[in-house]
Amino acid sequence: MCGGPIGTSDTDLIRVAGARWAVEGCFQTAKTEVGLDQYQVRRYDAWYPHITLAMLAHTYLAVTAAISPKALAAASFHSRSVKSSVSWHT
Repeated sequence: MCGGPIGTSDTDLIRVAGARWAVEGCFQTAKTEVGLDQYQVRRYDAWYPHITLAMLAHTYLAVTAAISPKALAAASFHSRSVKSSVSWHT
């Protein structure tokens, strides 16, 4: 069973279901790399800035890694997974 508009094709449902894993991977990376899960707050007004800054830091690191010389060299060889060949720790 799936909740979606009437007439949604199986291909679209599979694509949307598969996108969940990309989002999960992004959050897992953010937890380990920028401390997304390292907060101990009790109020929304303290939690929101922490999450916003952690996601902003994760975005910066991902973009920096994607445009690094290593990433550009890997892309020139038609690598299927440019992200896996680039690390912002090196």
